[in-house]
Amino acid sequence: MYLKNLHLRNFRNYQEQKIEFTAPKTILVGNNAQGKSNLLESVELLATLRSHRMGKDRDFIKDGEDISQINATLERSAGISDLTLTLRRHGRRTVAINSEIVRRQMDFLGVLNAVEFSSLDLELVRGSPEVRRNWLDTLLIQLEPVYAHILHQYNQVLRQRNAFLKRSQQSGVKSQNSELAIWDAQLVNAGTKVIRRRDRAIQRLTPIAAKWHASISGSTEILEINYAPNVPIKKDDNEDIAQYFFGKIQQRSVIELHRGTTLVGPHRDEVELIINQTPARQYGSQGQQRTLVLALKLAELQLIEEVVNEAPLLLLDDVLAELDLSRQNQLLDAIQDRFQTLITTTHLGAFDSQWLKSSQVLFVKGGEISCN
Repeated sequence: MYLKNLHLRNFRNYQEQKIEFTAPKTILVGNNAQGKSNLLESVELLATLRSHRMGKDRDFIKDGEDISQINATLERSAGISDLTLTLRRHGRRTVAINSEIVRRQMDFLGVLNAVEFSSLDLELVRGSPEVRRNWLDTLLIQLEPVYAHILHQYNQVLRQRNAFLKRSQQSGVKSQNSELAIWDAQLVNAGTKVIRRRDRAIQRLTPIAAKWHASISGSTEILEINYAPNVPIKKDDNEDIAQYFFGKIQQRSVIELHRGTTLVGPHRDEVELIINQTPARQYGSQGQQRTLVLALKLAELQLIEEVVNEAPLLLLDDVLAELDLSRQNQLLDAIQDRFQTLITTTHLGAFDSQWLKSSQVLFVKGGEISCN
């Protein structure tokens, strides 16, 4: 797939900006806080309808404006698609394909596929379990767009169940078991779908990531990735998972009512990253943690390519500065011209002459883009 152009209106610090992409690799050069990351974020939003910066829609809209729009033309083997995402400060976002409004947002997902790799991704190793869940969920949305709907359903039930538990806690009434049972059933139904898909994604990603990790580390380290669901699973079977889920809810029901919050479910899952049988967050240097994150990102690229049968876009947000020369070369060698790549940097010194010759170089300053 190839992103032919991008048009931003009132997005972050861009007022009106059109970009034509003329090479497999585009290098965006500029000082910090000029808008380089914002441009990559706009592509990420078209791919996943999410941002790794986890902002609300109003955060994406330029100050003083009510509406922001991202438009792109994408070429794939099946043809050319015109994609539009409209964000509103006081209303719901809308998406359109070829100027036709798409009612279900999951039908917009999967048209453009992209993998974002930013300095924030180092939090995958040392951050909270929520960071790893968000990373896995974003990958899953691209592998299986219906997952966005499944995850939304689960989060909606979770909010409503939490509201019920909070009301029960505050009122001191513990006799509304019939209503709680309804929320339990809905939580188990939606949560089981989340658990199964997360488990399946990790099973598919792990061997690919382990292979990349061995290559980058010179086979000196062994990477394991374990999905550690809050609800234990023994078989890939819906009924089994649901049974364990109900059992654990019943075990924790008294303490949930006491605390006024849901303590059981995939919102408390963990993804364990292990190097040489030691948890990665406790293991070794920042360099080794960077190797792990690089392996995960290359594995994401490869898995998405295998599933959708086309190479996704790669968005590299200021990561070359975070990688030493050896890891930079591993990454640049893996990319070649296989993936259309958008790269942000503060200077061009990290790139060899061959890369610069085959790249489009754009300069970003104060939300405006120029060729020189």
